[in-house]
Amino acid sequence: MDAAALTDFIRAEFGQVAPDFAVEAVAPQTLTLRLKVDERHLRPGGTVSGPAIFALADVAMYLAILSRIGPVALAVTTNCSIDFMRKPAAGRDLLAEARILKLGRSLAVGDVLVFSEGGSDPVARAGLTYSIPPR
Repeated sequence: MDAAALTDFIRAEFGQVAPDFAVEAVAPQTLTLRLKVDERHLRPGGTVSGPAIFALADVAMYLAILSRIGPVALAVTTNCSIDFMRKPAAGRDLLAEARILKLGRSLAVGDVLVFSEGGSDPVARAGLTYSIPPR
């Protein structure tokens, strides 16, 4: 699936969160996803909340996997470990760079680095495993 197909898929299947995200780039093993940071994503102190960063990492890996296997809505996260490494820059969108490390018939494993737009140091790192349902 390319960026347009992934965008259409998330709008159709996950309309409640679709406006928050934009697929920036899709390559064979990677995907870049933008979180359009809005006030609802902020925690006290004006920084992006952990749950918003987690959602970005999770959706980025989900879409990276779907870019390879097609529109399998029931692929689900079975494990996620996330490290929050630094405070995101204020007033900037976040970008997640998802990388597929292994794509099997029933499991996919990958990692995601999250950056403040324009920043070079990651604000978070996540390792994720997905279960892929039988076809």
